[in-house]
Amino acid sequence: MHLAEIKLFPEKYPTTRHYPFNLKIFHETRRMAFTSPVTFLVGENGAGKSTLLKALCYKCGIHIWQKERGNRMESNPYEELLYRYMEVQWTNGRVHGSFFGSENFRNFAEYVDEWAATDPESLKYFGGRSLVTQSHGQSMMTYFSARYQIKGLYFLDEPETALSPKSQLELVRILKEMGEAGHAQFIVATHSPILLACPGATIFSFDHVPVQSIDYEETEYYKIFKGFLTNREKYLRDEGS
Repeated sequence: MHLAEIKLFPEKYPTTRHYPFNLKIFHETRRMAFTSPVTFLVGENGAGKSTLLKALCYKCGIHIWQKERGNRMESNPYEELLYRYMEVQWTNGRVHGSFFGSENFRNFAEYVDEWAATDPESLKYFGGRSLVTQSHGQSMMTYFSARYQIKGLYFLDEPETALSPKSQLELVRILKEMGEAGHAQFIVATHSPILLACPGATIFSFDHVPVQSIDYEETEYYKIFKGFLTNREKYLRDEGS
């Protein structure tokens, strides 16, 4: 375990009208304690889980690889400032780590390929072969298998996006084994009932205010998929009515 706890200070927020400072969850949630090597953040889109994940990255000094933004019709000057109003507590001092976001991974893979053109040895940290020559899902699994053997704090934002169910099960194995080995800690925002089944993981629900820890069987994703697999005809009929 590397990251032990975070605290939020809503009384210091610069605004209550703009995202993310207009979300009730960031006013009612004052602290979150991390007690297991794998922690999942769940909730509906817009609940704030990915925003908190990225804010933690900034606060922990972990770079987020992303493309440069073009012109936007509307801009929000407060969008990425949540990290300024939080405090993190380390267990035994700050550690390095990385952020994974599937929407930006291809851009990152291209950077790795450029580095390897001048330093082929750098590829050994990312599975030993070019990431861009593999499919999106394959390159992600190559990256996970290699990178998470290194000591660190790892943030993942919806990694299931490009993964087959079989690959998601493989990622569960990686998270469990690397977490139990003691060198890696994972904080993952996800909608996947497969990933959420990771043994021993903590699940924080952003559908509760304040954020609250829940059991796997209490998640909406588990309930939806169980209902669908139990009686898909009835479930589809009921949901469509």
